[in-house]
Amino acid sequence: MTRIVVLISGGGSNLQSLLDQCQTDSMDANIVAVISNRPDAFGLSRARQAGVKALTLDHTGYADRAAFDAALAELIEAQKPDLIVLAGFMRILTDDFVRRFPGKMINIHPSLLPRYPGLNTHQRALDAGDSKAGATVHFVTAELDGGPPIAQVEVPISDQDDADSLARKVLVQEHRLYPTVVDWFVKGRLRLDASQVLLDEQPLPKSGRLLDTASL
Repeated sequence: MTRIVVLISGGGSNLQSLLDQCQTDSMDANIVAVISNRPDAFGLSRARQAGVKALTLDHTGYADRAAFDAALAELIEAQKPDLIVLAGFMRILTDDFVRRFPGKMINIHPSLLPRYPGLNTHQRALDAGDSKAGATVHFVTAELDGGPPIAQVEVPISDQDDADSLARKVLVQEHRLYPTVVDWFVKGRLRLDASQVLLDEQPLPKSGRLLDTASL
């Protein structure tokens, strides 16, 4: 059974979608720990309610980013994970940290990468006059939101959308996209070979596989 560690900083709605998926018979995986850098993160309560180990590593207790990342890496390694899932983990990770988990760490970002890495993605899409937004699941590398994309889902932008309404629409699809990609990894279908993402041993496009919302 695939051992998964999930990193969070907040409410953990994507965590909840993964917890729900793992509690079905369709995915042979176990979330062995949820780790938050914020003690008040609601996602920790979600983990406890699901009977999952909920751990806190408060970043404010460390002198610098490198010290925190070193402690976080040790805590993660103690859980012996096969996969590390970032689900709203609001920390920029150091190169040394990322290099300890090559091909074993994925993240979800609320934009169609490479467009709009970083924050305020929905407002930036609106300001640019885009006709669509979306979400991307990617492998984590040292470059912020710059790791090789695995899969994307698109969401149309309407004239009535503001940043909040667009965020809600995208989040609905995130909750469907992330478990799909995690399931690929669990089933041994997904891997990273150097900088090339392979699904069923076939290379994916640079932007990852675009999934139809109807198929999720």
